[in-house]
Amino acid sequence: MLRCAVVGAKGYTGVEITKILMQHPEVEISYLADVDDVAAPVQKYISNVLPNEKMVIAKYSPKDIVAGSDIIFLALPHRVSMQVAGKYFDKHTVVIDLSADYRFRRVATYEKWYGTKHTSAAWCKKAVYGLAELFTDEIKKASLIANPGCFPTGTILGLAPLLGKGLIKEDAIIIDAKTGVSGAGRKPSPANHFGELHENFKAYKVNQHQHAPEMADQLNRFAKQPVSITFVPHLLPLSRGILTTIYLERKAGVTAKQIAQAYKTYYAEKVFVRYKGEGVFPQLKDVAYTNFCDIGFTIDKKNSRLIVITAIDNLLKGASGQA
Repeated sequence: MLRCAVVGAKGYTGVEITKILMQHPEVEISYLADVDDVAAPVQKYISNVLPNEKMVIAKYSPKDIVAGSDIIFLALPHRVSMQVAGKYFDKHTVVIDLSADYRFRRVATYEKWYGTKHTSAAWCKKAVYGLAELFTDEIKKASLIANPGCFPTGTILGLAPLLGKGLIKEDAIIIDAKTGVSGAGRKPSPANHFGELHENFKAYKVNQHQHAPEMADQLNRFAKQPVSITFVPHLLPLSRGILTTIYLERKAGVTAKQIAQAYKTYYAEKVFVRYKGEGVFPQLKDVAYTNFCDIGFTIDKKNSRLIVITAIDNLLKGASGQA
């Protein structure tokens, strides 16, 4: 049995991880905790747990977590995770961090976009980016895995095959993404109150979203050169899901058949990516509460522009399910 601990078990992603682990036949949950250091029965945060379930979200004890765990999931906010992660490095455990704190190898990029000094910068170069479909072999050998952001997950899965095969222009990528409000986490703010969201739809953090450099950083690896992206996120009056529409320019002579083949080849054995086909467009209801990423595309015959659409559940494929 694989012994798994979840730190940050009271937040949205921590709850989702716990629910997945509880159903896994080869997993024993060794420890649930949160850095607020307040113990609570698991039923308080997971409503579908049986009344006689004895599992608790315990007071935070790094020593006990290390002693009893093979894998530690850090489901903590950005900037908080790096403050506690060092307690688990070099302890013969695998750490899977769901925050952004180890996603960038260039620490300066993280510090610029997250507005804080990194407190364990040396580990950033040791972390493996946890997009399982694309970096499978690296992940298998990693002791620190940086789980991707939700927007980058749908975007990178939609673009990696095209950039990897050299089918699209690297300097003409427009990403238009819509997300449910759970992406902002459990902590309330004026922007995600019901009264602000209901019957509303808006763009936010235009040209300022912290996931833009994360996308570019990973897409550069497939393009083997710097890419240029325009990323505009929007907030939907929904609890979960991300629908991403990507506008692209094909390189000269590239056909729809080549695009389709690139997706089929890249994801032939990747069960959680479902290539839907040309002219078949993903929708949120098909991926909600699942670990799937659905992908479809079309070519606008008036101007020859390529349009790629992806759909994921932001809390599962975009966070906990992926982890």
